[in-house]
Amino acid sequence: MVISRYGIDGLRAAAIASQALGFILIMTLETCLGDAARPWQGATLALMLLAACWVALIRRYRRNKQRRAMAERVQRAHEDDE
Repeated sequence: MVISRYGIDGLRAAAIASQALGFILIMTLETCLGDAARPWQGATLALMLLAACWVALIRRYRRNKQRRAMAERVQRAHEDDE
């Protein structure tokens, strides 16, 4: 797992693992199938891109959720001060 200063970053670990697995699969397909591997390599690349987009969407969702929660806490603190 990837450890950041905030703890274990599961999304980053998933992104790294999916990309590494994809590249290994692409190389293995080339080795085993030769030129017949092209369509399978394309499909693998498409899945890698889909996984990267999925991780980016989840990361953005979590960041926005965190920002909304912080804004609500600030708003509540501001209302309590008044």
